[in-house]
Amino acid sequence: MANKIKVYSTPACPYCHLLKEYLKEKGVEFEDIDVSQNENALQELVQKTGQMVVPVIDIDGEIVIGFDKEKIDRLLKITQ
Repeated sequence: MANKIKVYSTPACPYCHLLKEYLKEKGVEFEDIDVSQNENALQELVQKTGQMVVPVIDIDGEIVIGFDKEKIDRLLKITQ
């Protein structure tokens, strides 16, 4: 599994909830960063992606925008 995983999210985002639940189901530990409450985190998100959309997952420096299960599985080497 990956060493460092950050999930940029907001409480009102339904896809953020789906992503975090999926990671928990797969036993993946991650840092949850609420960009609606943290201006520095929002700026970090914009720097990494060039946009202000969530969810975004940073897997050891690889950025996944949205809940792209196939890409997340590939990066984390999750098998069904």
